[in-house]
Amino acid sequence: MTRRRWIADEVSGDRAFLLGQNAVHLVQVLRARVGQELEISTGQAVRLGTIRKIEKDRVELVMGERLASPFLPHFTLLLAIFKFDRLEWAIEKATELGVAEIIPVITRRTDTHLAQAAAKRVERWRKIAHEASQQSRRLSPPEIASPIRLKDAIGTPAAAKVVLAEGFPQGLKSVLAAAPQKESVALAIGPEGGWTSEEISLFQAAGWIPAGLGPTILRSETGAIAALVIAASELV
Repeated sequence: MTRRRWIADEVSGDRAFLLGQNAVHLVQVLRARVGQELEISTGQAVRLGTIRKIEKDRVELVMGERLASPFLPHFTLLLAIFKFDRLEWAIEKATELGVAEIIPVITRRTDTHLAQAAAKRVERWRKIAHEASQQSRRLSPPEIASPIRLKDAIGTPAAAKVVLAEGFPQGLKSVLAAAPQKESVALAIGPEGGWTSEEISLFQAAGWIPAGLGPTILRSETGAIAALVIAASELV
């Protein structure tokens, strides 16, 4: 049976600690016991951990051998803010697919109420990403940035930068195949209704390449997942 992986809340020498909800879930739901082995990620490496001590909201582990960890490309996702239930689904699935960073972006067509409320949702989004990272056996969670406006997000550094939009015949796969450098890739996904023509011009002026995701119109969350899958198939 595959051992479950946990991301350590604290690390000190050869000891790792799970705290708060992580510890409560491990002890009360999964009935962990002293001496039980599991995988523990320190953010830098994955180690075999053995439970040494269990308290109400704190589990101490002794770390042993280093375990292999798969390579993940460095993907940054500029994700226009849209309805929160669907945005949270996109964050969870993007995390499972290995995204390194998610930047929530306020665009011309972002609903005003969503834009105003977004800053208060960041901690929830980070919690979703943390839980999805453990479930999908990642080394560490993606970084979830605080929401920013498009003019500030557009300068995000990456070797290859692609803005996904309707009406462009060149597909994402062919754009990435032709990119001279792709050790890091930034993908921009628009809001409901898509990017405005002015926003596309802004992207292009900043060196972003427009690309499409096929002949049908996708919801924002579908486009985010499709773009990550296509990009991963090209880079992994």
